[in-house]
Amino acid sequence: MRKRPVSVNKNVRRIGAAVVTVLAALLVILALVLPDQITRLPPGNFWGKALVRVPIEGLAAVALLLALPDRARRVTATVLGAVLGVLTVLKIIDIGFFAVLARQFDPVLDWTLLKDGYNFLTSAIGRAGAIGAAAGAVLLAVVTVVTMTYAVRRLSRLLPAHPRLVRGGVVTLSAAWVTLAVMSFQLVGGIPVASQSAADLARDTVLAVPRDIQDRKDFAREVRDDAYRTVPGDRMLGALRGKDVIIGFVESYGRDALENPAFNTPVVEQLRSQQQKLAAKGFAARSGFLTSPTFGGGSWLAHSTFLSGLWIDNQNRYRSLVATDRLTLTSAFKRAGYRTTGFEPGVTYAWPEADFYGYDQVYDSHTLGYHGPAMSWSPMPDQFVMKQVHDFEFGRKHGPLLAEVTLTSSHTPWTPTPTMLPWDRIGDGSVYHGQTNGTQSPQVLLADGAKVKQAYAGSIAYSLDSLLSYVGKYADDNLVVVLLGDHQPAPVVVGATAGHDVPVTIVAKDPKVLDRVASWNWTAGLTPDPGAPVWPMNEFRDRFLAAYSPQAQPH
Repeated sequence: MRKRPVSVNKNVRRIGAAVVTVLAALLVILALVLPDQITRLPPGNFWGKALVRVPIEGLAAVALLLALPDRARRVTATVLGAVLGVLTVLKIIDIGFFAVLARQFDPVLDWTLLKDGYNFLTSAIGRAGAIGAAAGAVLLAVVTVVTMTYAVRRLSRLLPAHPRLVRGGVVTLSAAWVTLAVMSFQLVGGIPVASQSAADLARDTVLAVPRDIQDRKDFAREVRDDAYRTVPGDRMLGALRGKDVIIGFVESYGRDALENPAFNTPVVEQLRSQQQKLAAKGFAARSGFLTSPTFGGGSWLAHSTFLSGLWIDNQNRYRSLVATDRLTLTSAFKRAGYRTTGFEPGVTYAWPEADFYGYDQVYDSHTLGYHGPAMSWSPMPDQFVMKQVHDFEFGRKHGPLLAEVTLTSSHTPWTPTPTMLPWDRIGDGSVYHGQTNGTQSPQVLLADGAKVKQAYAGSIAYSLDSLLSYVGKYADDNLVVVLLGDHQPAPVVVGATAGHDVPVTIVAKDPKVLDRVASWNWTAGLTPDPGAPVWPMNEFRDRFLAAYSPQAQPH
């Protein structure tokens, strides 16, 4: 067999080495300049311009490595490469967080959310797919750190070969960086050409630790500051004596569902129709807005904020809260002599927080008696849940009764969405088996921006129909309903810059109930005007207790 000439082998190796070096340089540059908010890029082909940036961290690293002797250079390059690899992994996670929750990943508090992400994948693509995705994510993280370390080490070996050229390049680009930074020059809006994104990410990651420690101390003080902590039950909620109450959380029911013209029509029409039907039966409503502590997900943070009167915007605060005896709206009703129940179809595992909220009874996915198909993330349709609210509690002889109901049919990925049925056909839920046939898969729906918006709006309209139709069908003269959203939907629906406001409504037949909140200046009806008052969600508890506890003297 004829041997390949030595010169050819050398040329092949030389070309191969050059290709690897170029790829290593591109990898490092991409890690330094890639924006962590992909959604900040405007529509169109802006990727090329968005990556035209001068990273000051890269210039500083080159200057440092060039000044070091060989051994120190190798060690430093290894450390810098590993750090850049870790920062790249964090940036990838940030990209995901901004896409779903419109915020940055907190490296101290947010690791527990990865479990929720895994649970969502399990519901969307099955357990095997979720395990594969999790394993792939871990492998990607390891490969990223190892590859980045190798890339930085390889590039560092080239620096001593042309020191004068390298120094000149560093000086020139540094001067350019300063000029561009002073000018705030941008080729793409919001993305400066003078880049320091890696340094910012490193700083934010390091500062997260002391910031979160201080927040823990601040929160401990906030928990103790409770004006209603010692108010006795006979002075609590006296203006609601003889009333039954439902507090209904509608998943992802955000302000955009009412006001975004791209998809709000089904929701607006549903509320208009329900308002007419309820008015014909003597019901009236008042509506406003609350600002949620979360966006796109983290419903439990909004629920705990609303019920506790404290701002719960991270997992650390949530865990600290549920370990206290803080008075919640639900426990306030219990103190006032109500039977307190929670209908939680999304709870699929042990939920010790029920004791914190003061529930006498919790009905979860295992105890609601559902024998139909899961509707993607939502274990059961909202109308079925509302039917069980009646059959298990309100339809039976009872004393003062509170039900906190979490409606989940409007949870992402918004397919399949159930359709309303005659209430006497619901039974044990088996009737819903036919509603999942031929529905669009989450993967297909989420890939179509226009269709996902319409699917979201349709699911919100269904959830509102389930709750408000229940009022029209089963409510007596003494039912009071507090209806609200928990947070805005994911940025795939509303974009990354949408606000955090959610609608809130009180429905009642007794005009005295709504008279007590007249000073709130809320809009008459189920749909708040754009100029309706907006409160932080944590303010609702105290305002509600003040309005309906005229004998209370908080201190």
